[in-house]
Amino acid sequence: MSTVSYPLSYAIRDSTTMLRRSLRHMQRYPSLTIMLIGQPILLLLLFVYVFGGTLGDGLGGAGGREEYVGYVTPAILLITITSAILGTAISVATDMTEGIIARFRTMAISKASVLTGHVIGTVIQTAFALTVVLGVALLIGFSPTADFGEWLALAGVLLLLTVALTWFAVALGLKAKSVETASNTPMIFTLLPFIGSGFVPTDSMPDWLAWFAEYQPFTPIIETIRGLLLGTAIGNSGLLTVGWCVLIAAIGYTWSKSLFAKERDR
Repeated sequence: MSTVSYPLSYAIRDSTTMLRRSLRHMQRYPSLTIMLIGQPILLLLLFVYVFGGTLGDGLGGAGGREEYVGYVTPAILLITITSAILGTAISVATDMTEGIIARFRTMAISKASVLTGHVIGTVIQTAFALTVVLGVALLIGFSPTADFGEWLALAGVLLLLTVALTWFAVALGLKAKSVETASNTPMIFTLLPFIGSGFVPTDSMPDWLAWFAEYQPFTPIIETIRGLLLGTAIGNSGLLTVGWCVLIAAIGYTWSKSLFAKERDR
Protein backbone atom coordinates (compact mmCIF):
# COMPACT_ATOMS: atom_id res chain seq x y z
CA MET A 1 0.00 0.00 0.00
CA SER A 2 1.43 3.40 -0.94
CA THR A 3 1.99 6.01 1.71
CA VAL A 4 1.66 9.79 1.49
CA SER A 5 4.13 12.18 3.04
CA TYR A 6 2.69 15.24 4.73
CA PRO A 7 4.56 18.51 5.41
CA LEU A 8 5.32 19.18 9.06
CA SER A 9 2.94 22.15 9.10
CA TYR A 10 0.07 19.86 8.02
CA ALA A 11 0.97 17.31 10.68
CA ILE A 12 0.93 20.03 13.35
CA ARG A 13 -2.40 21.34 12.08
CA ASP A 14 -3.95 17.87 12.07
CA SER A 15 -2.55 17.08 15.53
CA THR A 16 -4.09 20.31 16.84
CA THR A 17 -7.43 19.27 15.38
CA MET A 18 -7.20 15.86 17.02
CA LEU A 19 -6.22 17.51 20.30
CA ARG A 20 -9.38 19.62 20.18
CA ARG A 21 -11.34 16.44 19.56
CA SER A 22 -9.74 14.79 22.59
CA LEU A 23 -10.41 17.81 24.82
CA ARG A 24 -14.05 17.94 23.70
CA HIS A 25 -14.45 14.30 24.66
CA MET A 26 -13.14 15.17 28.13
CA GLN A 27 -15.64 18.03 28.37
CA ARG A 28 -18.45 15.77 27.21
CA TYR A 29 -17.66 13.10 29.81
CA PRO A 30 -16.47 15.04 32.89
CA SER A 31 -17.30 12.08 35.14
CA LEU A 32 -14.24 10.25 33.78
CA THR A 33 -11.95 13.15 34.67
CA ILE A 34 -13.55 13.42 38.11
CA MET A 35 -13.01 9.70 38.67
CA LEU A 36 -9.38 9.89 37.53
CA ILE A 37 -8.74 12.72 39.99
CA GLY A 38 -10.93 11.34 42.77
CA GLN A 39 -9.17 7.98 43.05
CA PRO A 40 -5.73 9.42 43.99
CA ILE A 41 -7.33 11.88 46.39
CA LEU A 42 -9.26 9.10 48.14
CA LEU A 43 -6.05 7.06 48.44
CA LEU A 44 -4.23 10.07 49.85
CA LEU A 45 -6.90 10.71 52.48
CA LEU A 46 -7.14 7.00 53.32
CA PHE A 47 -3.43 6.49 53.87
CA VAL A 48 -2.88 9.76 55.73
CA TYR A 49 -5.88 9.70 58.05
CA VAL A 50 -6.41 5.95 58.53
CA PHE A 51 -2.88 4.51 58.30
CA GLY A 52 -0.75 7.65 58.54
CA GLY A 53 -0.36 7.72 62.31
CA THR A 54 1.04 4.21 62.54
CA LEU A 55 3.02 4.24 59.28
CA GLY A 56 4.43 7.66 60.05
CA ASP A 57 5.77 6.50 63.40
CA GLY A 58 7.66 3.76 61.60
CA LEU A 59 9.57 6.28 59.49
CA GLY A 60 11.53 7.69 62.40
CA GLY A 61 11.97 11.42 62.84
CA ALA A 62 8.93 13.31 64.10
CA GLY A 63 6.63 10.51 62.96
CA GLY A 64 2.87 10.68 62.79
CA ARG A 65 0.60 11.88 60.03
CA GLU A 66 2.56 15.10 59.50
CA GLU A 67 5.61 13.16 58.38
CA TYR A 68 3.72 10.46 56.52
CA VAL A 69 1.83 12.90 54.29
CA GLY A 70 5.19 14.08 52.96
CA TYR A 71 6.36 10.52 52.48
CA VAL A 72 3.28 9.26 50.63
CA THR A 73 2.51 12.29 48.42
CA PRO A 74 5.10 11.37 45.72
CA ALA A 75 3.48 7.95 45.31
CA ILE A 76 0.04 9.56 45.07
CA LEU A 77 1.29 11.91 42.36
CA LEU A 78 2.57 8.91 40.43
CA ILE A 79 -0.75 7.12 40.86
CA THR A 80 -2.47 10.24 39.52
CA ILE A 81 -0.53 9.77 36.29
CA THR A 82 -1.26 6.05 36.08
CA SER A 83 -4.96 6.77 36.63
CA ALA A 84 -4.98 9.27 33.76
CA ILE A 85 -3.38 6.88 31.28
CA LEU A 86 -6.16 4.41 31.98
CA GLY A 87 -8.52 6.85 30.30
CA THR A 88 -6.12 7.10 27.35
CA ALA A 89 -6.10 3.35 26.77
CA ILE A 90 -9.91 3.33 26.91
CA SER A 91 -10.22 6.23 24.46
CA VAL A 92 -7.81 4.68 21.97
CA ALA A 93 -9.54 1.30 22.20
CA THR A 94 -12.89 3.01 21.67
CA ASP A 95 -11.60 4.68 18.50
CA MET A 96 -10.29 1.35 17.22
CA THR A 97 -13.47 -0.63 17.90
CA GLU A 98 -16.14 1.90 16.88
CA GLY A 99 -14.98 2.47 13.30
CA ILE A 100 -13.76 6.06 13.52
CA ILE A 101 -10.27 5.00 12.44
CA ALA A 102 -11.74 3.60 9.23
CA ARG A 103 -13.26 7.03 8.61
CA PHE A 104 -9.94 8.76 9.27
CA ARG A 105 -8.26 6.49 6.70
CA THR A 106 -10.40 8.04 3.96
CA MET A 107 -9.44 11.59 4.95
CA ALA A 108 -6.40 13.56 3.81
CA ILE A 109 -4.89 13.91 7.27
CA SER A 110 -1.65 12.95 8.95
CA LYS A 111 -2.48 9.54 10.39
CA ALA A 112 0.02 10.00 13.25
CA SER A 113 -2.02 13.01 14.42
CA VAL A 114 -4.75 10.66 15.70
CA LEU A 115 -2.41 9.24 18.33
CA THR A 116 -0.65 12.54 18.97
CA GLY A 117 -3.98 14.17 19.85
CA HIS A 118 -4.62 11.48 22.46
CA VAL A 119 -1.16 11.91 23.97
CA ILE A 120 -1.22 15.70 24.22
CA GLY A 121 -4.77 15.64 25.55
CA THR A 122 -3.74 13.24 28.30
CA VAL A 123 -0.75 15.41 29.20
CA ILE A 124 -3.04 18.43 29.66
CA GLN A 125 -5.58 16.41 31.65
CA THR A 126 -2.84 14.93 33.84
CA ALA A 127 -1.27 18.33 34.54
CA PHE A 128 -4.65 19.53 35.79
CA ALA A 129 -5.12 16.40 37.90
CA LEU A 130 -1.63 16.67 39.42
CA THR A 131 -2.28 20.29 40.38
CA VAL A 132 -5.53 19.36 42.12
CA VAL A 133 -4.02 16.38 43.97
CA LEU A 134 -0.98 18.38 45.08
CA GLY A 135 -3.30 21.14 46.27
CA VAL A 136 -5.22 18.64 48.41
CA ALA A 137 -1.94 17.33 49.85
CA LEU A 138 -0.97 20.90 50.81
CA LEU A 139 -4.36 21.43 52.46
CA ILE A 140 -3.96 18.36 54.69
CA GLY A 141 -0.49 19.26 55.91
CA PHE A 142 2.11 18.53 53.23
CA SER A 143 4.98 21.03 53.55
CA PRO A 144 7.45 20.72 50.66
CA THR A 145 10.83 22.44 50.94
CA ALA A 146 11.56 22.61 47.21
CA ASP A 147 13.06 25.79 45.78
CA PHE A 148 12.27 27.16 42.32
CA GLY A 149 14.86 24.99 40.58
CA GLU A 150 13.58 21.85 42.29
CA TRP A 151 9.97 22.67 41.38
CA LEU A 152 11.10 23.14 37.78
CA ALA A 153 12.94 19.81 37.83
CA LEU A 154 9.88 18.15 39.37
CA ALA A 155 7.67 19.49 36.59
CA GLY A 156 10.13 18.08 34.06
CA VAL A 157 10.15 14.65 35.70
CA LEU A 158 6.34 14.51 35.90
CA LEU A 159 6.02 15.63 32.27
CA LEU A 160 8.56 13.07 31.05
CA LEU A 161 6.86 10.31 33.04
CA THR A 162 3.41 11.30 31.77
CA VAL A 163 4.52 11.26 28.14
CA ALA A 164 6.28 7.90 28.58
CA LEU A 165 3.36 6.15 30.27
CA THR A 166 0.84 7.73 27.91
CA TRP A 167 2.57 6.34 24.83
CA PHE A 168 2.65 2.92 26.49
CA ALA A 169 -1.07 3.25 27.28
CA VAL A 170 -1.73 4.15 23.65
CA ALA A 171 -0.03 0.91 22.62
CA LEU A 172 -2.12 -1.06 25.12
CA GLY A 173 -5.28 0.56 23.76
CA LEU A 174 -4.31 -0.32 20.20
CA LYS A 175 -3.46 -3.89 21.18
CA ALA A 176 -6.68 -4.46 23.15
CA LYS A 177 -9.42 -6.43 21.45
CA SER A 178 -12.13 -4.56 23.36
CA VAL A 179 -12.67 -1.49 25.52
CA GLU A 180 -13.04 -3.75 28.57
CA THR A 181 -9.58 -5.23 27.97
CA ALA A 182 -8.12 -1.75 27.55
CA SER A 183 -9.57 -0.72 30.90
CA ASN A 184 -7.80 -3.58 32.68
CA THR A 185 -4.31 -3.91 31.18
CA PRO A 186 -2.91 -0.53 32.38
CA MET A 187 -3.85 -1.38 35.98
CA ILE A 188 -0.39 -2.92 36.51
CA PHE A 189 1.03 0.61 36.52
CA THR A 190 -1.28 1.59 39.37
CA LEU A 191 -0.22 -1.44 41.42
CA LEU A 192 3.55 -0.99 41.04
CA PRO A 193 3.84 2.02 43.42
CA PHE A 194 2.42 -0.18 46.19
CA ILE A 195 5.22 -2.72 45.61
CA GLY A 196 7.93 -0.10 45.89
CA SER A 197 8.98 2.69 48.20
CA GLY A 198 5.78 4.65 47.65
CA PHE A 199 3.96 3.76 50.87
CA VAL A 200 6.56 2.10 53.11
CA PRO A 201 10.37 1.85 52.97
CA THR A 202 11.57 -1.15 51.01
CA ASP A 203 13.75 -2.34 53.91
CA SER A 204 10.57 -3.11 55.86
CA MET A 205 9.59 -5.77 53.29
CA PRO A 206 10.60 -9.45 53.12
CA ASP A 207 13.94 -9.88 51.35
CA TRP A 208 12.49 -11.30 48.12
CA LEU A 209 9.90 -8.54 47.86
CA ALA A 210 12.40 -5.85 48.84
CA TRP A 211 14.65 -6.96 45.95
CA PHE A 212 11.80 -6.53 43.47
CA ALA A 213 10.77 -3.22 45.03
CA GLU A 214 14.30 -1.84 44.74
CA TYR A 215 14.74 -2.74 41.08
CA GLN A 216 11.32 -2.06 39.61
CA PRO A 217 11.11 1.22 37.64
CA PHE A 218 8.77 3.18 39.90
CA THR A 219 10.97 3.11 43.01
CA PRO A 220 13.70 5.44 41.66
CA ILE A 221 10.99 7.65 40.17
CA ILE A 222 9.27 7.96 43.56
CA GLU A 223 12.59 8.61 45.30
CA THR A 224 13.41 11.34 42.78
CA ILE A 225 10.05 13.05 43.24
CA ARG A 226 10.37 12.75 47.02
CA GLY A 227 13.89 14.14 46.98
CA LEU A 228 12.89 17.12 44.85
CA LEU A 229 9.91 17.94 47.06
CA LEU A 230 11.53 17.39 50.44
CA GLY A 231 15.18 18.15 49.76
CA THR A 232 16.38 14.63 50.59
CA ALA A 233 19.29 12.97 48.78
CA ILE A 234 18.43 11.57 45.36
CA GLY A 235 21.68 9.74 44.60
CA ASN A 236 21.51 7.93 41.27
CA SER A 237 17.70 7.87 41.31
CA GLY A 238 17.56 10.89 39.01
CA LEU A 239 19.55 9.18 36.27
CA LEU A 240 17.56 5.97 36.71
CA THR A 241 14.33 7.95 36.46
CA VAL A 242 15.33 9.56 33.18
CA GLY A 243 16.57 6.23 31.87
CA TRP A 244 13.38 4.35 32.75
CA CYS A 245 11.17 7.11 31.32
CA VAL A 246 13.10 7.22 28.05
CA LEU A 247 12.98 3.42 27.78
CA ILE A 248 9.23 3.24 28.49
CA ALA A 249 8.57 6.09 26.05
CA ALA A 250 10.67 4.46 23.32
CA ILE A 251 8.92 1.11 23.75
CA GLY A 252 5.47 2.68 23.88
CA TYR A 253 6.02 4.97 20.88
CA THR A 254 7.61 2.26 18.70
CA TRP A 255 4.96 -0.28 19.66
CA SER A 256 2.13 2.21 19.06
CA LYS A 257 3.51 3.21 15.67
CA SER A 258 3.83 -0.42 14.61
CA LEU A 259 0.33 -1.40 15.78
CA PHE A 260 -1.28 1.66 14.21
CA ALA A 261 0.50 1.07 10.89
CA LYS A 262 -0.79 -2.51 10.80
CA GLU A 263 -4.33 -1.37 11.55
CA ARG A 264 -4.10 1.43 9.00
CA ASP A 265 -2.91 -0.91 6.23
CA ARG A 266 -5.76 -3.41 6.67
